[in-house]
Amino acid sequence: MAAVDRSVAVLAYPGMSVFETGIVTEVFGLPRPELGVEWYRLTVCAERPGPVPVVGGAALHTPYGLAELAAAGTVILPGVPDVTADPSPGLVAALRRAHRRGARLMSICSGAFALAGAGLLDGRRATTHWRYADLLARRHPAVTVDPDVLYLDDGDILTSAGSAAGLDLCVHVVRRDLGAAVANAVARRLVIPPHRDGGQAQFIEAPVSVDPDDDRISASMAWAVRHLAEPLTVAALARHAHMSTRSYLRHFARATGTSPIRWLLDQRVRASLALLETTDAPVAEIATAVGFDSPVTYRHHFGRAMRTAPSAYRRAFRAGAA
Repeated sequence: MAAVDRSVAVLAYPGMSVFETGIVTEVFGLPRPELGVEWYRLTVCAERPGPVPVVGGAALHTPYGLAELAAAGTVILPGVPDVTADPSPGLVAALRRAHRRGARLMSICSGAFALAGAGLLDGRRATTHWRYADLLARRHPAVTVDPDVLYLDDGDILTSAGSAAGLDLCVHVVRRDLGAAVANAVARRLVIPPHRDGGQAQFIEAPVSVDPDDDRISASMAWAVRHLAEPLTVAALARHAHMSTRSYLRHFARATGTSPIRWLLDQRVRASLALLETTDAPVAEIATAVGFDSPVTYRHHFGRAMRTAPSAYRRAFRAGAA
C-alpha cells in the first residue's frame, strides 16, 4: 500500500474506561519486531497534559497535549466524556488542523461526536454505538448516520461502533496500511477474527449463547474457509451443519450478524489479498483460486469491499512495500 505516516495519537479524556485506550494501545502501541515491518509510534494525549482520571478511581498521566494530537499521522478518538456536550474549542481546532494537514481521523464508539462537533462528518456517512446513533443524527443532521454497521471507512475519516468494533476497525487499518498477512498476524495475537466486515450488523441477537447450533454454525464456517475455491451454496453449508437451509439462515444471522452469502463473498475477497500481495498470478487466476466464477464478479465484489480494483491494490501495496 502507499507509504503511510506511522505516528498515531489517541486522546485520553476524564472519566474514560482504560479499555477504550487499551484497544488502540494493543494494536498500534505494542512493538512487533517479529513482523518485519516498520511499526506504528503511539502517543497518548490529553486536552490538558498531566493526570487524567479514569474509571475506577485511577489516573492516567501523559505529558502530551493537543499539539501532539494534531501533529500525528493518525488521530484516534476512543470516546467523549459527554455525548450531549460540544467538544471544546481547543479540541475542535486541533482536529481541524490535523484534518487540513492530511491526517487520518478515526473514532471509536462515542468518539464520533467529537468529529461531528468539529464539522468533519458533515456530508459523510458515519457510525457510532447503536445506543447513540439517534442522538448523533439529531444533534448533527448534516451527518448521514448508519446505526447498523461495525465500522465505516471513508478514506481519511473512519468511524466505528462500540469497543469491540473499534478493534475490528484498528485491524482493518493495519490491513489497509501493511497488508493482509500482517493484519492477520495481529488478529491472531489478539485472538480475534481477522475477517469481520465493516458492514456486519452491530446488534447480534445472541452474541453469547449456549445453543449447540452455534457450534455447528462455527464448524460450517471453518469448513467453508478451507474450501473457498469450490462452489459453495447456503444449502451446502446447511448440510455440513446438519441443519435445514431455513434453520441455518436463521442461526447464521443470529450468530454473526450477516448472511452466509455476504460472509462468503467477504472471505473470498480477503483470501485474495495475500495472493495479490505476494504473487504475480493474473487476476483471473486469483479469482478462480478463491472461488469466484468469473474475473468480472471478482472485480465487482473486490471493489465493493476494498474501494479499489485488484490490480490497483496490487500496485499500491507493492509501491508501499518498496
